[in-house]
Amino acid sequence: MALERLPHSMLKAIDLLPDTHTPVTLFTRHSIREMVSGQGLAGYDLQLTPQGRDLALAWGGHLIAQTGRIIQHCISSPIQRCVDTAALMIQGADSISLQSNTHHIEIVQQGLLVEPGSFVLDIKQAGPYFREQGALGFINSFVNNALPGMKHPIRGVVDVLELIYNTHPQQHNGLSLAVSHDTIISAIIAVISGRNVITQEDWPQMMEGLFVWFEGDEFLDSKLKWIWRGELHELNIRQFNQHH
Repeated sequence: MALERLPHSMLKAIDLLPDTHTPVTLFTRHSIREMVSGQGLAGYDLQLTPQGRDLALAWGGHLIAQTGRIIQHCISSPIQRCVDTAALMIQGADSISLQSNTHHIEIVQQGLLVEPGSFVLDIKQAGPYFREQGALGFINSFVNNALPGMKHPIRGVVDVLELIYNTHPQQHNGLSLAVSHDTIISAIIAVISGRNVITQEDWPQMMEGLFVWFEGDEFLDSKLKWIWRGELHELNIRQFNQHH
């Protein structure tokens, strides 16, 4: 069964979701892709494997079957494996849902969902560090605000959270998909959790993600809630934003 390849924490997270009156976003890493040797700097051209395609399809259907929600909105990194993950999850949802899911995948062009784009101000300055330190080292340097050409980590994370807030579904039963990369997700989780060290164990697996939602009518006055690896957390956005 394809769902056997899903990180177990994702199934556990379903039980912690708020009721369907509260829309949620699944902010996820893409599904299983072709492997690459090296320091984890995956090229933009690596595609989903057949198992990865089956997993995205199965997970999309399972999510709808278990939550009774509808995929009302979808944003994605422009990298093909992310777009394919989103499309296959929607296809899986269509096989279950009685109401229609969105078929529009909004490609986020301003770099916010591409690695390490959402955190970079000057790629000429930051790029060599990404190549030299590898993904894990680079993100550790970023969360410690130790790299030239990068945003302050809180600023970088707030920019992505605001994108998710602004693309959050508004209706009851709403689910939004945001498909991105391991570097983006690992950095965001570290920063909103107040941690400045990321280990290999913290790194999101393929098709692993966090569920997020917001309480409040304005982004800066809202409370962020998120589920990661079977635990529910919360954060006051205004207080968080004042720390940079």
